[in-house]
Amino acid sequence: MSGIMGYNGSAILAMAGKDCVAIACDRRYGVQAQTMATDRNKVFKMHDKLYIGLSGLATDQSTFHEKLKFRLAMYNLREERDIKPAAFGKLVSSLLYEKRFGPYFIEPVIAGLGEDNKPYLFSSDFIGAPMIPDMDTNGFVVAGTCTEQLYGMCESMWRQGMEAEELFETISQCLLAGFDRDCVSGWGANVYIICPDKVITRTLRGRMD
Repeated sequence: MSGIMGYNGSAILAMAGKDCVAIACDRRYGVQAQTMATDRNKVFKMHDKLYIGLSGLATDQSTFHEKLKFRLAMYNLREERDIKPAAFGKLVSSLLYEKRFGPYFIEPVIAGLGEDNKPYLFSSDFIGAPMIPDMDTNGFVVAGTCTEQLYGMCESMWRQGMEAEELFETISQCLLAGFDRDCVSGWGANVYIICPDKVITRTLRGRMD
């Protein structure tokens, strides 16, 4: 991905399992080909069963994350409950679309557990056009500067009904293999496995070149 969307580099991947869902991101923060830091997190917690990853321009990631925190705080005050993943997907989509003439240069990836711990995945482009995968055939969504590589790995390795540990192994191998073939993302990864009763967080080491 060239241009402003690939200026800072990123790789984000979410994947569904059996009553669990995983989301992972790379840790590189760069300015085009120059690496500035190797500890940047691009996945943010919205509540215990809902996480969002933001790829694209780093400044817009921060701005959009703060706006989401405000909207969620207002929702919680009004509704006195956590927002459901499907409603959150519509919120993100509308926030992006209302700025379509001066857009946020980001692509969101949402992973969460809905009613009966059913996995929910969502991604969109920078003006909010949603992409919700068919969980029976393609239980994954990707975003960032190496989407072609990530799609290839996921189509080869994803299968339906994976338990949490197998899901962790699969999403980790897909992400590491994907961003190893991209010069503006990588340098390790953060992986979050969202289960009905807990969230497993792990940091992966990747190639440092």
